[in-house]
Amino acid sequence: IYKVPPGVLESSMPLTWTGSCNLLVVTVATKETDGFRRFMRSARHFNYTIKVLGRGEPWKGGDYMTEPGGGQKVRLLKAGLQEMEEDKVVLFIDSYDVVFASGPKELLKKFQQTRHKVVFSAETLIWPDRHLEDKHPHFREGKRFLGSGGFIGYVPNLKEMVADWTGEDSDTSVIFAIRSSHFVAGLVLMLRFVCLRLDEVVLKFEDGQVRARNVLYDTLPVVIHGNGPTKLQINYLSNYIPTVWTFETGCSVCLEDLRPLSGLKSEYPLVVIGIFIQQPTPFVSVFFETLLKLEYPKNRLKLFIYNQVRETYFITYSFLKDHGKEYQDVKVIGPEENMDRVASRNLGLDMCRQDKDCEYFFSMDIEVVLKNKDTLKILIEQNEPIIAPMITREGRLWTNFWGALSADGYYARSEDYVDIVQGRRVGVWNVPYLTKVYLVKASLLHEELSNNDLFSSGTLDLDMAFCHNARNKGVFMYVTNMHTFGRMLSTENYQMSHLHNDLWQIFENPKDWEERYIHENYTKIMRDKLIETPCPDVYWFPLFSDIGCDHIVQEMENFGQWSGGRNTDTRIQGGYENVPTIDIHMTQINYEKEWQKLLLDYIAPITETMYPGYYTKAQFDLAFVVRYKPDEQPFLRPHHDASTFTINIALNQKVLDYQGGGCRFIRYNCSVEAPRKGWALMHPGRLTHYHEGLRTTAGTRYIAVSFVDP
Repeated sequence: IYKVPPGVLESSMPLTWTGSCNLLVVTVATKETDGFRRFMRSARHFNYTIKVLGRGEPWKGGDYMTEPGGGQKVRLLKAGLQEMEEDKVVLFIDSYDVVFASGPKELLKKFQQTRHKVVFSAETLIWPDRHLEDKHPHFREGKRFLGSGGFIGYVPNLKEMVADWTGEDSDTSVIFAIRSSHFVAGLVLMLRFVCLRLDEVVLKFEDGQVRARNVLYDTLPVVIHGNGPTKLQINYLSNYIPTVWTFETGCSVCLEDLRPLSGLKSEYPLVVIGIFIQQPTPFVSVFFETLLKLEYPKNRLKLFIYNQVRETYFITYSFLKDHGKEYQDVKVIGPEENMDRVASRNLGLDMCRQDKDCEYFFSMDIEVVLKNKDTLKILIEQNEPIIAPMITREGRLWTNFWGALSADGYYARSEDYVDIVQGRRVGVWNVPYLTKVYLVKASLLHEELSNNDLFSSGTLDLDMAFCHNARNKGVFMYVTNMHTFGRMLSTENYQMSHLHNDLWQIFENPKDWEERYIHENYTKIMRDKLIETPCPDVYWFPLFSDIGCDHIVQEMENFGQWSGGRNTDTRIQGGYENVPTIDIHMTQINYEKEWQKLLLDYIAPITETMYPGYYTKAQFDLAFVVRYKPDEQPFLRPHHDASTFTINIALNQKVLDYQGGGCRFIRYNCSVEAPRKGWALMHPGRLTHYHEGLRTTAGTRYIAVSFVDP
């Protein structure tokens, strides 16, 4: 008899984990799987005595989801019973897809209440062979089809029941159950205490413990068994049962069996990071900036980059030119190689599989925005076979995981999905599907996931195929929301027709647009009183980042159709401009909708604060970028603006980019002669603020102007 510590099976001998009652639980586990470790954890929680048979034997069945091979379990039980005490009650049960919901005393009590010597589980599902339907006995009530995955009885009766078993190891154990029902007639009772259908089960939270309530029979099962297609449902229930997650304690197991990296004396684990650029995606340069900031030794990272978008090739090349040598190795598959998506995913995994030092493969799609610099370390420390950081689509319930699958293997919303996404339930969750970003242990790539084509499976897309193959091998996949990790970009409606296409993302990806293009101090304007008043009723505040300014200027120069600075102007209503400038209108580059949203989201709140009682709709007749050059248009004569108020944003830096320039308000004899790059001047347009553009004496000065009315 061996005391088995958590997560350990020693030698090929039958193992026993000692509990505290006259019940012996016997199971067959030829290898230690994720499901077996889960089973043992629940058994330890309730102090069951567990005897494990078959350790070290090759499994004679198929994959995790296939039943044939059950005859091997019966053979092992038959041999194991010969060594068991006659007064024992034995529960023979599967372990890969079973959890205990209560303890031995309750189980024995329910068994004794049946007043039978042997009790089999029964279910609605005929598994795995429908041709055996006529072989099953009929009963007046309850479920008809016997389940060999769980039966309980006294040792002498079980010995008698298995005595004549001569089946092959590869036979289905259901045949054994059918034969047993006839052989021990009068001793066997079919009972609804093991097998489940999720539509019959609800979680019952009570006093720091979670049970599964069978609503069809109004019972609280002691043992929960996910059989056949319901194996995924047991994964969902085991996120809670028996005390994995409760409202009182939160997650009780999330800090168990960790792999701490802090204080690590040896080198960090070697990780291959797979980066996949499969479609036009905004903010690619930001992705690589974020990658560079990951808190992980770069000499313990290898990069596999698959890029099929020619427009982003220069960004990838620039990153590798500047930083490629910091990483241990880099492999790039460019668009010229014409490699398909499935092949690229398999090749990425293979880069890790073939490297004897590789311990993890970290898969990241280019639309992933990781804001947590410790993401990779957190995932490694969690020490799960496959684990993803939960990321969301900003303002949406879309995430990189599914809580459940539909009958045809596609998305279904689990009961707890919204609570997990919105952070009302925090933990590490066993889920059936992950995408976009996840970490895979390399040991899986040499064992359960050694197949070189993991991203193909019939008509399923590549992520669904990978998860399908992992599930079929009994590999658990987890998502953690114990930290805030980041988000994923929307790639819908992303156009590649401009120089800086990301400027147009203010609607699709507003958070990312803001982080890229809005001044870092904008959110501090009110709190830290950053609004300055250089002249009466003229307000000056930070608005655009340096990159935002640069991209607007470069976009206009790339467009190139600057006006001639003449009074005749067909772009405006009436065709005549009284005070012309050399400019390009936002309408000319199809940016008027995005510009109005900028005004509504970032200018209107300032306006309503500084001009109390005035509420703007941020409508404008004119919004444009002006270019001042000494040999082109160096200044602008005194004038009133045709606006209720005007926004004037400096797009480049005095001294560095130009000399001179500025704005003078004539009535107040007040000038702003050193505009700060990215800062906006806001002032009334009509009547009071007669002003002029001061002479630019060298270089080129750019400003973005909006006449807002009302």
